[in-house]
Amino acid sequence: MMKTLFTFVFAAMLVGCASSNNSTLYQQINGEQGVEKLVDSFINQIGRDEQILAYFKQTNVAHFRQGFITHLCSVTDGPCEYKGDNMVDIHTGMNISEKDFNRVVELLINAMDEQQIPQTVQNKILSRLAPLRPEVIDI
Repeated sequence: MMKTLFTFVFAAMLVGCASSNNSTLYQQINGEQGVEKLVDSFINQIGRDEQILAYFKQTNVAHFRQGFITHLCSVTDGPCEYKGDNMVDIHTGMNISEKDFNRVVELLINAMDEQQIPQTVQNKILSRLAPLRPEVIDI
């Protein structure tokens, strides 16, 4: 009896691991609702950070919110296709330093922590956003 129970529990754990590995990042962060909550948390993080908030003085927050929702949805393999401005066009002339870029990453991590996104999922999201770094810093 105990061996059967152990086999069942072990099999269930394997199925759970397999199904979570097959789900997209978008699904792992709870789809549209999760992306929206994450972006809202990120915007709140920015709003409380005077160092970074200065970069957003001229920003239409609603436009930024919608654009980042669509971008994050796309990056996480959701059903969205980002058709907004490219990162170079958005960030040219902002002269974002490496220090400030790193601070924005910290704020995004804080937002993901706030939304209780698992560390492994956070790392995957950050690894997909990381290639955009040269399109943002010091341009």
